[in-house]
Amino acid sequence: MKIIALCDPDTAIGLRLAGLDTIYTPTKERSLRQIWNDIEDNPKDIGLIIVTESYAEEIGKQLKDYRLRTVLPIIIEIPDKTGRKKDHVDYVSHLIKKAVGMNINK
Repeated sequence: MKIIALCDPDTAIGLRLAGLDTIYTPTKERSLRQIWNDIEDNPKDIGLIIVTESYAEEIGKQLKDYRLRTVLPIIIEIPDKTGRKKDHVDYVSHLIKKAVGMNINK
């Protein structure tokens, strides 16, 4: 299973330094929605998708529908260079609660 990321160019640099090699960043030729549609249509061997919160907000409905339809890949939202969003929903905590059956306090 591989890990991929959908993020802005600045976040991509950090993820590349951390060893991630499959990173998608929207361009003028290829929009965020086009990239997401390609990922959604071809989820082979993907175990984890890392998406910045700002991009997750932009493709919110598609992302939510995808989470409801599939178990894998797991989708993790991370803050971008501007920091965590105020209305951020921590889906990792929801996954842990679902698996363990109880809340894990930070």
